[in-house]
Amino acid sequence: MNHLLRMHWPTRRTWGVIAGLALVLAGCIATNAMTATVAQPVTFVFTSDVHYGLNRGYFRGAANVEARVVNAAMVRKINTLPAVALPPDGGFRAGQPVGPIAFVIVTGDIANRQELYPIHIQSASVSWGQFEDGFIKTLTLTDAAGRPTPLLLVPGNHDVSNAIGSPSRLVPETDATALAEIFNRMIHPAVLRTKETYRYATDRIYFAKDFQGVHLVFLTMWPDSVARAWIEHDLQGLPEATPVLLFCHDQPDIEAKHLTNPNGKHDINGHDRFENLVADRCADGNMVDVDTLIEQRALVVFLKAHRNIVGYFHGNSNWNECYTWSGPDADIALNVFRADSPIKGKNSGKDETKLSFQVVTYDAEARILTARECRWNALGRADCDTTPVAWGASRSISLAPRVK
Repeated sequence: MNHLLRMHWPTRRTWGVIAGLALVLAGCIATNAMTATVAQPVTFVFTSDVHYGLNRGYFRGAANVEARVVNAAMVRKINTLPAVALPPDGGFRAGQPVGPIAFVIVTGDIANRQELYPIHIQSASVSWGQFEDGFIKTLTLTDAAGRPTPLLLVPGNHDVSNAIGSPSRLVPETDATALAEIFNRMIHPAVLRTKETYRYATDRIYFAKDFQGVHLVFLTMWPDSVARAWIEHDLQGLPEATPVLLFCHDQPDIEAKHLTNPNGKHDINGHDRFENLVADRCADGNMVDVDTLIEQRALVVFLKAHRNIVGYFHGNSNWNECYTWSGPDADIALNVFRADSPIKGKNSGKDETKLSFQVVTYDAEARILTARECRWNALGRADCDTTPVAWGASRSISLAPRVK
C-alpha cells in the first residue's frame, strides 16, 4: 500500500505527513495545503468527458470531427475567460470580469474506451498523447498570483476500463496510460507509475486540496466504501464548518454496471457485463439493470454524518445541470453539479450551440458558491473562436453545512 502524502497548497491550515495507513483500505492520499490568512474569492472551470479517440457527429460545419479538434476549440475558449464578464444573474460576482482562474477540473473519461467494435477506437496511449498536447500544454490561464493555473484530474469509467479490461473487446486488451499519468500528476508518488506498473487495486487516485477556506476532495469514480473510509480519515481534524466539495466521475445514483460483479468469480466478463470500476459488489441484484438502492443508501448515511459536504461535481451522464439529489428515500438534500461533454453531450450532441462547461465562483467567508453554464460554441460557426460566449443556467448555493 502506498504512503499517505499531504502536500502544501493555499489554505487556512497546513498538514504534515499523515500516518495511519491501516485506516485506509486502499488507495493513495495527497492533500495539498498552504497557509492563507484571509480567504479570497475563487473561480474555477469544471468540465468532463472529453473522450479523446472518439469523433463528434457534427461541429462548426464539418461532420465526424475528431475529439482533439473539438477539445482544442474548447480550450481556446477557456483561455479567453479572464477578460469575459460574468452575467448579471444575481449570482456571486455577477457582472464582474471572470478574472484569474484558480484551477481547471476534468472529472474523467479523458480517453475513450479502446473498443474494437463497432469501430476500432485508438489506444489510451494515443488518446492521452492528444490530451497532453491539445489540453494540458495548451492551457494558458494563470491564477491570482500569476502562476500557471493547475489542471486537476480524476479518471472516468472509460479510463479505468482501458486499464483493467472491459466486458466488450478492447484492443489492446489493457492500457493503463491514462490512469498512470493521472496518478503521477495528482499523487506525485516517489516512484512514478507506468502503464506496465500501474495497479488499479492499490493505486486508487484519491487526493484533496484546501483552497481559500474550502476543502476539495477528488475521487476515483464514486464514493464507494473504500473511498468513504479514505474521506473519513482525510476529514479528521477539519473544522465541521469548513465547506467540502466532492469531485468524481459518477453521479450519486451510480449505475449498477459500474459496481463489482456479484456473480461467480466476481470478474469482468461479457455475460454478466459488470465493469468492476468501484470496490463495492452490487448488492441489489445480479444484473446490470438493477437500481442501486443499497449502495445509494450507504452513501446517504455517510453524507448525513458529514453535513459540511455541500457540493458534489460529476460527469458520466453528460449534460449541464445543477440539481438537488434527495437520495432513494428523499431524506437528504445535496447540491449536485453535472457537466456537459464536448463529445457525447446528451443535449449538446444534437445542438452544438449548447456545448458548455461550468464557471464556478465561491467565497468561503461569504458562504456562497455560484455555478454558471458557459456556452462556448454559442453560434456553432467556424468563427466561434472570436465570438463571445453565452451564459446559460446558473445556480447559487450556501456553503454553510447542510440542514438535511
